[in-house]
Amino acid sequence: MLLRKRTILLMLIDLLLVNLAVFLSFYIRFIEIGNIPAEYYLTYYHTAWVATLLNLAVFYAFGLYRRLWRYASTGELLIILFAITLASGGTVTAVYFLAPIRMPYSVTLLMWFMTIFFVGGARFVWRILLENVFTQSAPGAQKSVLIIGAGDAGVMAARELKNRNYRDGRPLGFIDDATRKQRYQLMGIPVLGTRKDILRVVKGYGIDEIIIAMPSAPGGVIREIVEICKGTGAALKIMPGVFNVLSGTIDAKPIRQIRVEDLLGRDPVTLDIDEVAGYLTGTTVLVTGGGGSIGSELCRQAAKFNPRKLVVVGHGENDLFEIAQELHADYPGLDVQVEILDIKDREKVELVFQKYQPQVVFHAAAHKHVPLMEHNPEEALKNNVLGTSNLTEAADSVKVKTFVSISTDKAVNPTSVMGATKRIAEMIIQTVDRRSQTRFVAVRFGNVLGSRGSVIPTFEKQIAKGGPVTVTHPDMARYFMTIPEATQLVIQAGAMAQGGEVFILDMGKPVKILDLAKDLIRLSGFEPETEIPIRFSGIRPGEKLFEELLTAEEGTTATKHKRIFVAKPNVIDEAKLHEVIQRIRENGSYLTCEEIYALLTSVVHTFRQKAVRAEKPENVMIGG
Repeated sequence: MLLRKRTILLMLIDLLLVNLAVFLSFYIRFIEIGNIPAEYYLTYYHTAWVATLLNLAVFYAFGLYRRLWRYASTGELLIILFAITLASGGTVTAVYFLAPIRMPYSVTLLMWFMTIFFVGGARFVWRILLENVFTQSAPGAQKSVLIIGAGDAGVMAARELKNRNYRDGRPLGFIDDATRKQRYQLMGIPVLGTRKDILRVVKGYGIDEIIIAMPSAPGGVIREIVEICKGTGAALKIMPGVFNVLSGTIDAKPIRQIRVEDLLGRDPVTLDIDEVAGYLTGTTVLVTGGGGSIGSELCRQAAKFNPRKLVVVGHGENDLFEIAQELHADYPGLDVQVEILDIKDREKVELVFQKYQPQVVFHAAAHKHVPLMEHNPEEALKNNVLGTSNLTEAADSVKVKTFVSISTDKAVNPTSVMGATKRIAEMIIQTVDRRSQTRFVAVRFGNVLGSRGSVIPTFEKQIAKGGPVTVTHPDMARYFMTIPEATQLVIQAGAMAQGGEVFILDMGKPVKILDLAKDLIRLSGFEPETEIPIRFSGIRPGEKLFEELLTAEEGTTATKHKRIFVAKPNVIDEAKLHEVIQRIRENGSYLTCEEIYALLTSVVHTFRQKAVRAEKPENVMIGG
């Protein structure tokens, strides 16, 4: 009912405006004689009612009464121009046949121009009034905002603040490195300088909050700008890319608090959607470790491509229940099956594969915590080695098309039992691929931000308690990626698989854990070492200062994806590998640590049993 009233009101306004345009067109044409000649009265009347009917009908057909003119732009102006041109042409044609005297040519042009001026102008005047007169700023003190990036995203951020009546702050200026934009204004807001002027502008204009609106900027640029902004004392937020919102990798809030993953210093991984959809759509997809951080995200990502069936396999019933409930809610038409399964159970693995006959398998189940596996090496051996062997045998038996196993950078020159067992898992993948119709591949990447047991959740809990934040060593560094990146890489690798590859992501430069801790403390609103102390606890068993992505023998070859590479395969002693698997299968729980180390070293010749220790003293506290 409200829409009908609004439409009638707008049509009445347009009726008046069109008639005013017709009258002024005739009046201006005959202004020299001071009046419209009597012989043109009938032509005027015909023109007035025909123009009114045609314009209102065309406006309605073009949807002009269904548009919110508060957001009118050049697109709306073009539609008005086209609609009025069409209606004016129809009016001239009709009057030519109806009126005794033909309409003067000048009246035709004047009527077209006047109608555009009145009808189009009225709508844009309404938008101006709404934005600048009827919109009232929120009461009370307002934050002063500086927007970094005077492009489309920056304008979007400024408009977002304005649409909220400046409740979340009033933008006082832009920062942009483009020379051509200096001293110009966008939406009445000046460009105040380049990134080197940030400190001066924040101090001079009393800026309370900085919004980074550079969604297409490389991670290194974002990190550099964040480092500059840290010295200002102003709160810091970031505006993500619109396409990230549409793809579902982040939530739809246009401006949010900056996160650690924004500071990784590299661009995120992107999927080749068409290639991925081609091998997932309409297939049965099985995910092991489906309740974990990576496994559950793999399920979410795979579900987007409309598989025929999604089989979620795992050992923890509560986690499986939660991801299953989520998938049922988000994808009600998807056939989701859940199987409680320990991948060490060879018979149950075979039964599940026989039951579902999957075409694509993502193997994310693993024991991954380095210190825990140093204390329980037999479990790492059974789960990571024997479990992978069980899965590959089952996949081969039912002729799975693509099998993608998740590996880790800790498998390269390993100093931990976990890393060594994951390297053996890679070897199993490459060995089975040589005799199987299934395409077996592995994907090797670094630490995952936000996954269970990773440093970020640990640091967040420590910060929430007021510290101290514990870092093992001041020089400890790791490669990092986000959970969506990790899962998208795994899915993309499956699309690119020829068989036997170990895919590696170009993850940029390694990040020092100490820098990561300091960043997270600052992003939490505290100052590191003064408000939140940092304690060095010493390197744990199995850890090393720096992780590697490749052995010296491997090297890499490029793929068609610019961020993904393939490690060249090493020579694998298949007989020795088979012997190790059999020993684990027969005596896994009864093997001594010495026997386990001997087994690992026999196939992973780069395995070093003792981690590289630093000469720094342990339990050193800074700050606090």
